[in-house]
Amino acid sequence: MSLNSATAVAAALLVSFDAASAMVAAATKPMTYTRLGSSDLMVSDCCLGTMTWGKQNTAKEAADQLSAAWDMGVNFLDTAEGYPVPMTAETQGETDRCIAKWMKTAKQPRDSVILATKVCGRNDRFTWFRDGPTIVNRDQVIASVDASLSRLETDHIDLLQIHWPDRYVPLFGTTRYDVSKERDDEVSFAEQVEVMGELIKAGKIRHWGLSNETPFGVCEFARVCDALGVPRPVSVQNSYSLLQRSDETGLVEAMRRLDVGYLPYSPLSAGVLSGKYRGLQTPPAGSRMELFQGYMDRYLKSQAPASVDRYCDVAAQFGLSPSQLAIAFCASRPFVASTIIGATSMEQLRDNIAGFNVEWNDEMEAAVAAVFESYPDPWRMLVRDGG
Repeated sequence: MSLNSATAVAAALLVSFDAASAMVAAATKPMTYTRLGSSDLMVSDCCLGTMTWGKQNTAKEAADQLSAAWDMGVNFLDTAEGYPVPMTAETQGETDRCIAKWMKTAKQPRDSVILATKVCGRNDRFTWFRDGPTIVNRDQVIASVDASLSRLETDHIDLLQIHWPDRYVPLFGTTRYDVSKERDDEVSFAEQVEVMGELIKAGKIRHWGLSNETPFGVCEFARVCDALGVPRPVSVQNSYSLLQRSDETGLVEAMRRLDVGYLPYSPLSAGVLSGKYRGLQTPPAGSRMELFQGYMDRYLKSQAPASVDRYCDVAAQFGLSPSQLAIAFCASRPFVASTIIGATSMEQLRDNIAGFNVEWNDEMEAAVAAVFESYPDPWRMLVRDGG
């Protein structure tokens, strides 16, 4: 299929999905709000992700997305000190500045916005953040928070998350734990916990959480917090979608027993579950398929496209767009507090948020389960175990 014909098909599908949405209006629900883990934060079902702002999206486009999302009931924003993505020295912090500009221009009361950000985990290549590799030690975490507060033009962060662990863990699609990559110089759990307690006491952050974390990490952080008298992490932000459900087998139990909220990111598997890449041989200009070709391999080869085709068929069966089905699936999980979405256009944003209005039912669950039985974790077939 050519790029032009694929674009035409996608446009036609959007029109048909708009019509279908009208037919299933009785099966919708309003945005709802859930307490995030053990915190006092009442977060909307939808959390607005921001990683494209300042790179794929302009500040004006970011402001338009923010205003539209707020009008649709979203009160929860997720950013990071490294955004936008791809992380570069030239663009680092632009996303935060987009948010600050919108809050000032829109005269948005600070207490109406639940603002989450992230401090970088360990990375030897990210030397521009703090004049050397990023490490999750006391000095770097404090420096990160102070810089984020300055860029965001606020006096506190509602939720500070460790973007990925300081210790070695398999990250971003790597499927096997490689003992040869363990480090002797990892920052201790105690030091990371203590600085979170220090920042809470100083009023710079209200709560803290984890991201790209494992069951061991969640349990160990909770244990160390209890030993040191520091509030436990209230959330874990991990990749989760119809194509990536591995957290259901271990992490969910840990979170439930420790009262930790789950914040799934990439519910569309980097846009693949929207169906927009089906049949394309050439990546659309500016898309993640073009920008992150190595990263996208896990979703675009082997069993993943076949499973996406099946999920798209399920969406059509219920009069939903593929994106709406994928997001409604995540939002309907009993262990999910808020699902993080991202969009590069207003059309995508509206389509995504409509997914939170879908009333999930037993028929949808059964249809999704049937696909899952055939393709339980299709992206794992695609990843090179070394990277």
